[in-house]
Amino acid sequence: MPSIQEVAPATIAFLPSSRFMAQVIIRNLDESVVAALKTRAAAHGHSLGQELRLVLRQATRPPRKEVARTAAAIRQMTPGPVSVDLEALIREDRDR
Repeated sequence: MPSIQEVAPATIAFLPSSRFMAQVIIRNLDESVVAALKTRAAAHGHSLGQELRLVLRQATRPPRKEVARTAAAIRQMTPGPVSVDLEALIREDRDR
């Protein structure tokens, strides 16, 4: 069994896994929070674990505005469309 490395005292523990997937233990959750998460999972047809993975994945995604800013910056670094006469290139290649 892997050793537990506590991240915050008595709150969260990180368990390294041999399959490159981490495990997180969260202690001291209000029962109402767990009940709400179970209800949410059931409504989505998921297990509690699957629902928690989805919630955490969504919570760690960058905001859409940040992604849009990054995409715009990349577009500005890229040259605009280049006009190429494909027919001329094909003819040139055939004439070789």
